[in-house]
Amino acid sequence: MEFTAEIIAQLLNGTVEGNPGAKVNTIAKIEEGHEGALSFLANPKYEHHIYTTASSIVLVRNNFKPSREVKATLIRVEDPYQSVAKLLAIYQQAKPVKKGIHPSAVIEDSASLGKDIYIGPCTVISENAVIGEGTSINAQAYIGEGVTIGKNCVLYPGVRVYHDCIIGDNCILHAGVVIGADGFGFAPAAGSDYLKVPQIGNVVLEDNVEVGANTCIDRATMGSTLIKHGVKLDNLVQVGHNVVIDENTVIAAQTGIAGSARVGRNCMIGGQVGIVGHLTVADGCMIGAQTGVIGSVKEENAMLFGTPALDKRKYIKSYAYFVRLPELNSRVEEMEKNVELLKNK
Repeated sequence: MEFTAEIIAQLLNGTVEGNPGAKVNTIAKIEEGHEGALSFLANPKYEHHIYTTASSIVLVRNNFKPSREVKATLIRVEDPYQSVAKLLAIYQQAKPVKKGIHPSAVIEDSASLGKDIYIGPCTVISENAVIGEGTSINAQAYIGEGVTIGKNCVLYPGVRVYHDCIIGDNCILHAGVVIGADGFGFAPAAGSDYLKVPQIGNVVLEDNVEVGANTCIDRATMGSTLIKHGVKLDNLVQVGHNVVIDENTVIAAQTGIAGSARVGRNCMIGGQVGIVGHLTVADGCMIGAQTGVIGSVKEENAMLFGTPALDKRKYIKSYAYFVRLPELNSRVEEMEKNVELLKNK
């Protein structure tokens, strides 16, 4: 599809600076721009590329002030990154949507299927499962007994949803996601054995949740593991049994959250973060990559780094001392020698 700068500006409530008839048919990074491509400038450190890019159109912030001539047509918007996301969503919606049931799919008679759904090859829909209108379940997915999946969801190939779990509307589950496997529950028994604790709860995903590839969300021992409205989980995230993640929190790859922890709303959690079980993280917290959270975070909007987690200011101050330890050690050793010399005199 081809769009002019004028049409794009109308879609984004932006203003054109340059040729309103400039045409684009693809999107490219600003440093890799070429004729017919649309790029965007959201991060100031990439500004130097805007003066050399060959892209036909570039999205910039309303307050952007170029320091020299820009050859591309500019479209000024409130937020270039969000504007690109909106354009990509429009493009995605314009693509044809698969519908129907592949003949190799296995669907139990007691399953309930909504209108305009797609069931891909070798997919299994078990007894009493409910699939909402407009939902797409791709190849080799498994939907367990009594599972409910809402409207307009997308489940990519190889997704597994165990029995009795509930998925809301407009959710996206990427390839290899496992929803509702047993939580890691074992009780020490006599000798060196462990007694498996049956996990009889389920997992509930509310509306507009997205779960990245190969992420696992364990079912609750009792009750529900709950992922609330708008949560976004990256690839390879592990969510333990009975965890609650509140609304609109985003969590990056390889983070692990142990059982019965509760993470507040609007939090941003970096990659490889570890959160100990049975604690609470307050609303709005930002947790840096590889941070180890071993105690409850009670202060809202806290910024935490390091292991164990420290307030950002304390962490930076502590790290400044840490990198100087070799130097400080040498000074201490020199002082000890001098003290010893004084003693001998």
